[in-house]
Formats: sequence, structure tokens, C-alpha cells
Amino acid sequence: MSDKKITAAITAVGAYVPEYRLTNAELETMVETNDEWIRTRTGIQERRILKGENKGVSAMAIPAVEELLRKRGISAEEIDCMITCTVTPDMVFPATSNIICDKIGAKNAFGFDLSAACSGFLYGVTTGASFIESGRYKKVVVVGADKMSAIVDYTDRTTCILFGDGAGAILLEPNEEGYGVLDSLLRSDGSGAQYLKMSAGGSARPASMETVQAKEHYIYQEGQQVFKFAVKGMADISHELLVKNNLTGDDIAWLVPHQANKRIIDATANRMGLSLDKVMLNIQKYGNTTSATIPLCLYEWESRLKKGDLIVMAAFGGGFTWGATLVKWAY
Repeated sequence: MSDKKITAAITAVGAYVPEYRLTNAELETMVETNDEWIRTRTGIQERRILKGENKGVSAMAIPAVEELLRKRGISAEEIDCMITCTVTPDMVFPATSNIICDKIGAKNAFGFDLSAACSGFLYGVTTGASFIESGRYKKVVVVGADKMSAIVDYTDRTTCILFGDGAGAILLEPNEEGYGVLDSLLRSDGSGAQYLKMSAGGSARPASMETVQAKEHYIYQEGQQVFKFAVKGMADISHELLVKNNLTGDDIAWLVPHQANKRIIDATANRMGLSLDKVMLNIQKYGNTTSATIPLCLYEWESRLKKGDLIVMAAFGGGFTWGATLVKWAY
């Protein structure tokens, strides 16, 4: 037995976004909005939408995980655990993780879904890292994936401009050289549920003619309230993470923020003392893909990440959930 501390290193990243692009121009034909208004307030130009009958979020997660396995040169049977972070599972049960494992042939993995809205991926990374650090598991896949188009009301101009569909996945493996997940600060406050939620479809309000007609199976969001909490929550927790680890913005190679709104991202970078050229930003292309935003950024910036880079992943999500995670890049 080695007496070195085991950390959970990210050793591969995979991703998938659907072909179909929903542009601001197309949204102008659907609701009363315009391109300039959307871009100045959110930073979004287009988002990807998963088209096709009976295609759930697993249809995007599967190719993302398969790419990750190819890149790492391992078989699905080597996966010990699959954590799928999503608020749009294929169905209430079984877990989407189980569906993914079946489709890719991950016969030796146990899997479960994790629901923490836009912070889901961070919660999943912290959970997966704990499994690795315990020494019990060697290969944990964390998927962040959401098919937001399934729960967006395309007649509601306040929310339909924000969300898109996508999937990203990472592989966590044991490391004894100090690379990987170094620290995580996670928070939640259920009193925020009233501002951002999907009212029906759970056990409190099961689906009925009434809930469907009242549009209670769509995202409900009070934008101003959420924005106010998000700016403070995401910026403060990221700053707190730096202070706790005796770091400044100068020590951080990249901020990997949840892509909900460019103004929230700018506020977070500012609070951390980071210049904007150290911030991963792809909201203009994909919009808010909820659990998928952070792994999609890692995927797109993978070639620019260097071994030993310190990165901070930060998020804020519905209900409310938020957090920040410090990672030392391993390859």
C-alpha cells in the first residue's frame, strides 16, 4: 500500500451537442424578442436543440461517454461507476445512468443520477472524487447532460431564449502526484425553490390534465431574483475557495464558469481578480445547457489546458444550488 494521498484526477473529456442550431433570428419568429436584446443581456447567439422522436438526454450522453472511452483507450467494462448529473432524465426511473451503462456495455458499473440543476456537474465531480479518494473505485465517469428543450415553454420569451441541449463527460482516476480535484465548496438553499423550479411532474403534483394545461411541466423562473442570487452566490463562493486555499487570481490558469449569463460570469471573474482572457466562455454558441456547460467548456479548451494548470469550476443553479471546485489539471 502506498501512503501517498489519493486524489481524483480528470484523465479524459468527451462531449456531444446536437446538430440543430436554434438562432436568435429564429426565436424572433416565435416570441416577441430580438437578437440585440438577447445578446446584450445574456451573451447568447444560438443554442443546440436535440430533434427526433423519443430521444432523451441519454441520446447525447452516450456519444459523449463513448468518445471519452476512445480517447482514454479503455473499454466500457472498466468503468466502476457512472454518475449522470441532469434535471431532464429520460424518465423518472430507471436512472439515465443505468440506460447509458446498458447501451455502452458498462457491465461492471453501478450508476445513479444526481439532480442539482446547474450545479449538478460540480456536485457530481465532488461525489465521484470521494469514491476515488476512498480507494474503493478506480474509474468513475461523471456526465453532465441536459435536454432543456424538453422542459422549455417556447411561448415564454423570458426563458426560451436561455436554454439549449448538450452533454459532456469526464473520467476520474486515482492520482498520487497531487493532480486532480483539490477542494470543493458546495452550498444549497431550498428557500430559492420558489424562484426557479418545475412545479409539476414530481410526487407533490403528479401529471394531470390540470398541471399540463397550467404549463406546470415547464421551467418557471423569476429572472431578476435568480440573477441577483446567482451573481452573489457564484462570485462569493469562487472568491472564498481562493482564500481558503491561499490563492489569488494570478495563480489560476482558467475559470470554468457555468454558462448561464455573461454578466454573472463577468462578475465572478471580477470578484476573483481574473482577467477575462482566463475565462472559458462558449455561452454564445450553446446557451445554458444546465449540467453540461462546465464539461462542454473543458472539452472545447482541452487542447489549451496544460498539466499542472489550476482551474476553478464554478456554478449556480435552481432551487438554489451553487459551488466552486479547485482542480489541478493532470495531463
